[in-house]
Amino acid sequence: ALVLDSETNEVLFSKNPQAVLPIASITKLMTAVVVAESKLPLNEPLTITEDDIDTEKNSRSRLRVGTTLSREEMLHLALMASENRAAHALGRAYPGGLDAFVGAMNHKARELGMNNTHYVEPTGLSSRNQSSAHDLAILVKAAQEHPVIRQFSTSPEFEVEVGNRPTQFRTTNALVRSPAWDIALQKTGYITEAGRCLVMQARMAGRQLIMVFLDSTGKYSRIGDAERVRRWISELPVAPVPADVAALPKPTS
Repeated sequence: ALVLDSETNEVLFSKNPQAVLPIASITKLMTAVVVAESKLPLNEPLTITEDDIDTEKNSRSRLRVGTTLSREEMLHLALMASENRAAHALGRAYPGGLDAFVGAMNHKARELGMNNTHYVEPTGLSSRNQSSAHDLAILVKAAQEHPVIRQFSTSPEFEVEVGNRPTQFRTTNALVRSPAWDIALQKTGYITEAGRCLVMQARMAGRQLIMVFLDSTGKYSRIGDAERVRRWISELPVAPVPADVAALPKPTS
């Protein structure tokens, strides 16, 4: 885990920040950066094909084969709802195809100095997509430079036409809807090998913070970790850095 001030780079909390772990759908943040920097037309229609079906984890998707959405809509669903077929279609539609897209993801990682990061596909379903909390903090900083990523990742819900039927998608991060949080960018992730993962940029106590939580256990653990950090920062801004998120003091109120 890692919590730092994005404006001063002051580390407020750190535990095994260099540990290399599977990152699940946090992968989609790099997918979004590559798409945003490709300058490919966001209004270009992309169609879900058989190639976009998840054969690794057999995850479900409401984007049926044959569904056509714009690149912008696919990006929105990938970031907000962590839609795997949307993310895969974004990679597949890249000039040179999926291999070129994954190459661009790894090239961008090297360019940013994310030296403990490696991608093999654009969704995060593969446990071979790996990174560290340190590297993902760098990625959050790079991603927040793109207004479209900030907007789509913090969108609470979005409706698209699937098979001529309006279909509602919702954010995977409950904190987006919480009035206690001022979130500028976020992405969740989960596969069995990675545990529950979360990256966020959020303003609290007058600071713009980057938070990275990897390999949390239990469905709500990453949310609990984030809430403990928020309360700690808000109430004890000059407290010594604790050794573990779980050791953060509970709020007095």
